[in-house]
Amino acid sequence: MTRETWQAELCALEGLHIRHPSWVWVAACLCAVSLFGSAESWAQEVPSVTVEPGPDRRLPERGVSFASIQGLVLDQYGVPVAGATVVATSRAAKIPPSATSVEGIFRFRDLPPGQYELRIECVGYAPLSLPAFLLNAADLRLLSLRMTSPSPASSTSKGLSGVPGDVRLPAPPVATSAAYPGMRDSRPETDAVSGGPETVPDYDANFLSQPDRWSIPMPEWQRYPSQPDAPYAHKHGYDPYNRNRFKGDYPIAGKGFWQRWFFNFTGESITGVDVRRVPLPSGVSAENPHDGNFFGNGEQAAIGQNFRLSFDLFRGDSSFRPIDFRIHFTPEFNLNFLQTRERGLINVDVRKGIDRFDTKSASLEEAYVEAKLHDLSPNYDFVSIRAGIQHFNSDFRGFLFSDEQPGLRIFGNLRSNRINYNLAGFYLLEKDTNSGLNTLEKRGQQVYVANVYFQDLGAKGFTQEFSFHFNQDQADVHFDKNGFLVRPEPVGLVVNCGSPPTDPNCIKAHGLRAYYLGWTSSGHVGPVNVSHAFYQALGHDDFNPIAGRPVDINARLGALELSVDKDWMRFRSSFLYASGDGDTRFGSTRRDSTAHGFDTIVDDSHFAGGDFSFWSHEGLRLTGTGVGLVGPSSLLPSLRSNKEEGQANFVNPGLWLGNLGADFEITPKLRAFANVNYLRFDKTAPLELLLFQRPIRKSIGTDVGLGFEYRPPLSENITIRGGAAALQPGQGLRDLYNGRTLMNGFMTVKLQF
Repeated sequence: MTRETWQAELCALEGLHIRHPSWVWVAACLCAVSLFGSAESWAQEVPSVTVEPGPDRRLPERGVSFASIQGLVLDQYGVPVAGATVVATSRAAKIPPSATSVEGIFRFRDLPPGQYELRIECVGYAPLSLPAFLLNAADLRLLSLRMTSPSPASSTSKGLSGVPGDVRLPAPPVATSAAYPGMRDSRPETDAVSGGPETVPDYDANFLSQPDRWSIPMPEWQRYPSQPDAPYAHKHGYDPYNRNRFKGDYPIAGKGFWQRWFFNFTGESITGVDVRRVPLPSGVSAENPHDGNFFGNGEQAAIGQNFRLSFDLFRGDSSFRPIDFRIHFTPEFNLNFLQTRERGLINVDVRKGIDRFDTKSASLEEAYVEAKLHDLSPNYDFVSIRAGIQHFNSDFRGFLFSDEQPGLRIFGNLRSNRINYNLAGFYLLEKDTNSGLNTLEKRGQQVYVANVYFQDLGAKGFTQEFSFHFNQDQADVHFDKNGFLVRPEPVGLVVNCGSPPTDPNCIKAHGLRAYYLGWTSSGHVGPVNVSHAFYQALGHDDFNPIAGRPVDINARLGALELSVDKDWMRFRSSFLYASGDGDTRFGSTRRDSTAHGFDTIVDDSHFAGGDFSFWSHEGLRLTGTGVGLVGPSSLLPSLRSNKEEGQANFVNPGLWLGNLGADFEITPKLRAFANVNYLRFDKTAPLELLLFQRPIRKSIGTDVGLGFEYRPPLSENITIRGGAAALQPGQGLRDLYNGRTLMNGFMTVKLQF
């Protein structure tokens, strides 16, 4: 059996495995018998053997217009010859030389058809030349070559173990009085090779002492001789992708106390541009006072620049093992500019004009200490505690609570990371109105969360979460940075002594307590990707300004997304329902003392298109009131004064949403998104109460969006994200505003070190 016949049988075996899996073991046995039965004849073969091209002799990822050569170089003892130089010459192309690997293998790929000659040279061996042979398109030529050393006595030979080196004597026979007399003699069946006693190499010849595993350098080696653009990468202090001491890849010091301490610095620059057309009233001090239209010019442009610096000092292993101790610190700075075409939008004082440039936004977004309390098992199960300002997202899609706030969190895992849990409490800070960053002013709101995640629950690759949230928002009065009343909402019977509401003693504040029971999931069931959420809200509001009385809370939210991957495409279908309140009466005449409109704590939802949906991306103010119909990065028409500074409102119209979308992996660097939403109010009674207008129909409209994400270095170090969306109003939105199409476009550039 020739070497090439053996190679052909291996290729045939691979094809058999793909087409007929049940015959793999039979074919493997036949191949092994034929291989070992003819091993003695290999040394007598000619220097090269050619395998003719066929359906299984083509590299699958190459085109049919190229050919390839692959060879195995052995010496006269059957030992692979490593480091031999292989030169291929042809009139068809100039080919860089190749070298054999430690297994004696060499390859030439992407060769044009033509006549080729090969010459192999290696120190200590006689050169070997092959006569010219023809390569056709799509050929894969397999060669088995033998090189001969001119001094056989000085050549490297194999010992009884099959390893090149000094000749070793066989082990002595086992005595009959040994502990296991029934075992056969451990000596080989062949006679011992004559020679001196085996010499054991010195310790220094086998081992190289290193102070730690971090200081071992990468070898200076060109990975692919024919591809000069793919050497081993060298580290640089300015390179965050490869090994870097400032990215936690090396300890702070190689010896002593700091050998297990690491430092990770992350710097981010996020630049965002947003242009939009939204419905806005002209107001009592309109920019164009002679314009008789109720709605003014709704065109706006906003530019934001954030600089975020994260400093992370931790003690641990910088790998899979959980961190023992951590100190984390993240300041953030913001510049923002807003250009409008109507007065009274950037500030309650209409004399402030129509544009605003805010340069006074700086914040401490993260500042916490983390410590591991205990290891629960040898499988890295643990329990840790984190105290300070920290980011926390309580579910997969950010439906209920996602924010950076001061708090205390106990977290960990069980059963080899199959179960993850959190027990957390947060005492919220006020937010800066224009930037959305934290201030150092206490808000008087507490949020408590307990959740647990179960991996592979119900199906492999399917994770489910069960959670409990408690939101306690105390009664107080708060005006935002631009002078607008945001807490409580300036509607209904909140203001008791004239307008504008500048005296806190004339404002009826209210507190609320809301409880949420949640069940969410994310993963796949077979070929279908599944993500869902269900929340039940209960509690009490001391005085809801829209209902004009205290109300109990009984509301719910349900969402489901199904998607299927097809090659480089993902097709999505989503559905969301948030219950609405249907009572059309006010105060003591209200028939129902329970509010049924669902609202969140602080949401940051990524669902049904996310940024590429106008309804989700932009905020819409409700004209003639001091509240918004929907807030930015939210799906719910909650009628809050402000999503971050206002209070949850459970007397709202609710929502029905249906979504179709698709994601396209055009290249590894470029992704595209398409999204279509249809939206309806669940109830319109709260809108009719606020606007003294009846009827208001339920159709919001159709929302269409397109977007892209581009990562030039194929990493997160540079990300460019942009899109455009348009909302064609339905009858309900026409009743609230007018029939003009609402639209927006945005671009975000993120640079990260």
